[in-house]
Amino acid sequence: MRSETAPAIRLEDYQPPAYRIEKVHLDILLDPTATKVTATLTVVGQDGTETGTPLVLDGDELKLTVLRLNGIELPESEFEATADRLEIRKPPATSFELTIETEINPDTNTKLMGLYRSSETFCTQCEAEGFRRITYFLDRPDVLAIYTTRLEALRASCPVLLANGNLIEAGDVSETDRHYAVWHDPHPKPAYLFALVAGNLAQVPDEFVTSSGKQVELNIFVEHGKENLCGWAMDSLKRSMRWDEEVFGLEYDLDVFNIVAVSDFNMGAMENKGLNIFNDKYVLADPETATDQDYANIEAVIAHEYFHNWTGNRITCRDWFQLCLKEGLTVFRDQEFSSDMRSRPVKRIADVRLLKSHQFPEDAGPLAHPVRPRVYHEINNFYTATVYEKGAEVVRMLKTVLGDEKFHAGLDLYFRQHDGEATTIEAFLKCFEEAAATDLSQFALWYEQAGTPVVSVKTRHDPVQQTFTVSLSQEIPPVPSQKTSKPAVIPLRFGLIGPNGDDIAYEAHTGAKISGDVMLLDKARQEVTFNNISTAPVLSLLRGFSAPVRLDQHLSAEDLLFLASKDNDPFNRWQAVQSLAMQDLVRLTALIRQGEQSTPSDDVIGVFGSVLSDPSLDAALRAQALTLPSEADIAQEIGKNVDPDAILMARRMLREAISRSHATAMLPFVTEMAPGGTYSPDAETAGRRALSNRALHYYAVSARDDSTQIVWERFASADNMTDRLAALTLLVHDDMEQKDAALEMYRNRHEKSSLAMDKWFMTQATAPGARTLQRVRDLMNDPLYDAGNPNRVRSLLQSFATGNPTQFARTDGQGFELVAEAVLQLDKRNPQVASRLLTSFRSWRALDPQRSALAETALLRISSCEELSRDSRDIVDRTLQ
Repeated sequence: MRSETAPAIRLEDYQPPAYRIEKVHLDILLDPTATKVTATLTVVGQDGTETGTPLVLDGDELKLTVLRLNGIELPESEFEATADRLEIRKPPATSFELTIETEINPDTNTKLMGLYRSSETFCTQCEAEGFRRITYFLDRPDVLAIYTTRLEALRASCPVLLANGNLIEAGDVSETDRHYAVWHDPHPKPAYLFALVAGNLAQVPDEFVTSSGKQVELNIFVEHGKENLCGWAMDSLKRSMRWDEEVFGLEYDLDVFNIVAVSDFNMGAMENKGLNIFNDKYVLADPETATDQDYANIEAVIAHEYFHNWTGNRITCRDWFQLCLKEGLTVFRDQEFSSDMRSRPVKRIADVRLLKSHQFPEDAGPLAHPVRPRVYHEINNFYTATVYEKGAEVVRMLKTVLGDEKFHAGLDLYFRQHDGEATTIEAFLKCFEEAAATDLSQFALWYEQAGTPVVSVKTRHDPVQQTFTVSLSQEIPPVPSQKTSKPAVIPLRFGLIGPNGDDIAYEAHTGAKISGDVMLLDKARQEVTFNNISTAPVLSLLRGFSAPVRLDQHLSAEDLLFLASKDNDPFNRWQAVQSLAMQDLVRLTALIRQGEQSTPSDDVIGVFGSVLSDPSLDAALRAQALTLPSEADIAQEIGKNVDPDAILMARRMLREAISRSHATAMLPFVTEMAPGGTYSPDAETAGRRALSNRALHYYAVSARDDSTQIVWERFASADNMTDRLAALTLLVHDDMEQKDAALEMYRNRHEKSSLAMDKWFMTQATAPGARTLQRVRDLMNDPLYDAGNPNRVRSLLQSFATGNPTQFARTDGQGFELVAEAVLQLDKRNPQVASRLLTSFRSWRALDPQRSALAETALLRISSCEELSRDSRDIVDRTLQ
């Protein structure tokens, strides 16, 4: 029979557990196919729990072998055990010890949740509900316990034995070839933060001395032979530890901090207390295999997981509805760290690009949900851009609204009041209310309402009265799961720019509240009037992207050109260039669909030349500004009846026009801008590479005699992955004659590096040509393709579905069918990977009728599967609603 969506879990139904677990002692005898887990739990009835109240523990595909209460084996009449549930019918109401023995098979755990093996290394992933795959437990984040973990394994195959906390004992098991290690974590934590790793791993050691003088042992564990790839990750860790002390006053609290890199991992990384487990793509790097973006990602993700030590571990979530409490806040913290390590404007642009490309479509489609959802069917499906990226934007807005001093006072109060607790968004906001003596009840709507607000703006200047009036309104477009919405608090950072490009200092204003350079829009409609403004200024609004909104400002091309050259806010200067390009791309797309003759705007072509030659902009910022809006961005802007083929043609047309006009100016940036000497991932030299490769992107289609040869030479002679991959992408995506030779050369060079080969798969999957579909099918049968490795699946199938709109949304439906078939196959093995691939259909209703109908057919095929997992059932049902 057809699988059903899991029962709805609702925020309003939250009840604290009848019992709490104060201590957990785990004795784990590791074996690839028959690991024995003995969990000894100190269970205490909560105040008010009546004698005889059943204790119900969660399980998932578990096999119970022994059950004891206070050391006495329980008769079967006093409990009920299934693979996913253990009920003790009448336990003592006060305090008792429960011993549970289970047997699990790590080798067959293809879901990569709970305890599994990656390249013969035992490892765990317990967030969100993986611990119940190890032993029966109250597997919920509001059950905090102190863990002691004893691991035992064969010394030959598992010389390294790691768990949470500090190592307190280790040795050989007498008269055997096994050894053991005992780890103790003194900090109470929920089960989702439990971790163990055991295997034959290399150790890269270092140390860190905290601000109070405490010495912390640092280790990164990797596969043997990869030790030389850990230097950047270790450096990033030490810098993040120091930064957290200096900026937030937060010091590390254990004697050791361990990182383990594994090749099979559903997520990017996991912040388990004292034992962070990472997808190896966010640890391993050298110039030969990692791009500048890889280095930046490693820096950010290492920091993110470390910062979770306080915002997620020391203070955790009461329930999974509060997920943004740890994730949104910690993303904000890692963004601030990266901004301080690199260029703040460039980092802000990159973050907003990510938000607009991932979260805005989520908000506009059937998978929309609030930053704090109030209902879910499968929690694994709520590790979304809304929770992470929009959640970070909400924290950033809170800082903007309150100001730096009050924001940090509120955070300090939060750390003091809730350390060691599992808490809520309400408690978080209350700390800021107390510290700032303000009411944040309206601001809290950002956590409760789905959808991206649209802020409409009109301006008028009265030269007689010498006033400048800004009229504002806000509205959230309809969201399927949300009947109505209320006006939110929207901080709009702004400037009034005079004819010479300087901000005008206004003396007085009436209307909306303004604090410094921020006006607060907190009603459906508001006006603000500035006095003593003799000359009409150009309004620079939403500087630094001060709120996650869509801005409907209707600026003229003249005003956008002015902002693109004069605005002293780097973000808005970049945004003006993007807006000009977007307007022209939407116009060109419409003309192409209508079969009319079209040419790109001279103004747009000119502004790209101005950006290229502007020495006041650093190289990284120029590279960002010279990047055209993506096909997905353009589709979002069009909104409905989307034709990906027309969008691709429009984008190519503008790229070629820019190239024809500025090829001569581009060439020196191609040949001279790229930094020489020893490779460095620092922001300045990475920015120079980015600008050089962006110039090459345009020069490649210049029709100059040397253009193809220059691309080939960049590829063949590159001494770093950034340049090599940029050139390979051009050769493949522009269908140059050397592409096959380049792909073969790349493979021969990097075949033994899985992370480098992920890039090889991705480059081919995102090529826009009609032959790509068959190429993807062929690559799925390539000996290097491993459907059991999430990174490889993402590099090929996820890249195809999300990064190749014309081929995914082919008019013959074969792109949709390919992904639908892959989802059904993957779902049998790893539901989390399958459900995330399935989200690539989220914008199917925005496509033109022919493509939309084909997408619906593919979705209905998935929906009709009788044995679909809970993860995929949830996504497909919501996508079709």
